[in-house]
Amino acid sequence: MTHALLVIDVQNDFCPGGALAVAGGDEIVSGINAAMNDFDAVILTQDWHPAGHSSFASSHDAEPMSLTEMPYGRQVLWPDHCIQGSVGANFHPNLTVDRADMIIRKGYNPAIDSYSAFFENDHKTPTGLEGYLRTRGIDTLTLVGLATDFCVNYSAVDAAKLGFNVTVQMDLCRAIDFDGSLAAAIDGMRAAGVDVT
Repeated sequence: MTHALLVIDVQNDFCPGGALAVAGGDEIVSGINAAMNDFDAVILTQDWHPAGHSSFASSHDAEPMSLTEMPYGRQVLWPDHCIQGSVGANFHPNLTVDRADMIIRKGYNPAIDSYSAFFENDHKTPTGLEGYLRTRGIDTLTLVGLATDFCVNYSAVDAAKLGFNVTVQMDLCRAIDFDGSLAAAIDGMRAAGVDVT
């Protein structure tokens, strides 16, 4: 078992009608489900914020999608989303979650946002995913999900830096594309050695 499908944040709040909807976010679900059988392992990530998270604009009396500086660097201030236990934090109802070998929750530290499936945004605090993959002998990852320019991007770059063989399957991703973020993400992933297809 060497090749895993890493499904990033296919949750209600990132799909149309959600608090931080990604255009066409629901369009990729059936394709992801179909792809699951082609991999040795399937891992799902789930954004899992406590209410009042420091990355929420409402916690700073700021406009959503504005920027602020955190101790770990620049942070987009998001609409409240994927709050623990909420309907918005649930996986899209059509996603085949039973196929998952592991579900990894991220963003639960109230002081640090967590885009990557591997590290919180301080780039130091691990989620434990790397250890799981290593102990299972998995060295190759294909990433799909939401959103291409944030959580997929950060996860793919971190995976490549950790020495995994990484592909991002673009037809099974959708992007926020905030202020040119998609083009920058694609360039950054390719520079890190990610195969963006």
